[in-house]
Amino acid sequence: MKKTFKSGLIVLIVLILVVIGVSILGTFAQGKITNNFNFPTQNASTGKMYSATPGVKAAKEFRKQYIGAVYLEGTIEASNSSYNQKWLMNTINQLKNDENCAGIAMYINSPGGAVYQADEVYRALQDFRTTGRKIYVYQGPMAASGGYYISCAGNTIYANRNTMTGSIGVICGQSIDLTGLFERLGIKSETIHSGKNKNMMNYNEPVTQEQRQIMQSICDECYEQFVSIVVGQRALTLEKGYEIADGRIYTAKQALKLGLIDRIDSWDNMLLDFAESIDKPGINVKTFKFERKQSMLEIMMSKAADIKRTEAAAQLGLPVCVLEDWENGSMTPMYLYK
Repeated sequence: MKKTFKSGLIVLIVLILVVIGVSILGTFAQGKITNNFNFPTQNASTGKMYSATPGVKAAKEFRKQYIGAVYLEGTIEASNSSYNQKWLMNTINQLKNDENCAGIAMYINSPGGAVYQADEVYRALQDFRTTGRKIYVYQGPMAASGGYYISCAGNTIYANRNTMTGSIGVICGQSIDLTGLFERLGIKSETIHSGKNKNMMNYNEPVTQEQRQIMQSICDECYEQFVSIVVGQRALTLEKGYEIADGRIYTAKQALKLGLIDRIDSWDNMLLDFAESIDKPGINVKTFKFERKQSMLEIMMSKAADIKRTEAAAQLGLPVCVLEDWENGSMTPMYLYK
């Protein structure tokens, strides 16, 4: 009887462990990792002391409340191995509708990306702020171009002392004219089209002056939008905004001096400052981070594509980077640091 009871107990424990394991794997599969941040007892920059564990009365108040730490990493576009626009937009919306979310701490490590997606995220964060809750932005190794664009949605911008930021500018399409090379190699390529500008920016047709003007007008419009956001959110004069926004990258010290960020400090100290600013020291911090694991087939196909691209570049006598730009190039405006 005792053996049967022990066996049944072991089976029950194993089943519970399996259920917990499946639940954890399900959380990873959704691209969201949730955990609590343990506040240090002292802010290293200010020397202020905090209680790592709130008292009983405070614990009841803070039990359900949390700061949502949202990680934005990689090139900003519809989807890639480290970034997913749908997941990010859904996460921001989820936090907006959750009354227990006391604010968002946005970690950004990105060279930027597409204008459309960057502006969508910026506007979603601005919408979150209409609830009266704050957004603190922390810039990691890089928060350039579209990464800086989104940073402007924060009430306060922090950066690591080694952060590279800025790159306020726009790339709008890239043309690679291979007509001369094709002629030398005896290759003929023709695109049948209606409308004199329908085939513009294609590799088999030179770019005309009219087409340059068309693309420049799109680029300028996106650029003006970017500068207006920087000027408005960072309280700069329009003249100063255009002076800063020449496309260059800035160090954290340079950005601080120019007023593009508010403080150089650590992520942990930013969280402490955030908690203090909303008068909730010791509040929980939940992490939301997209993670996509590539299958073995995807990894193999990616490697095969790299080999094929290298062989094609060698046959054409072109650098591999030219073919990569050709494959990835489009007329989509990009807030992207290159």
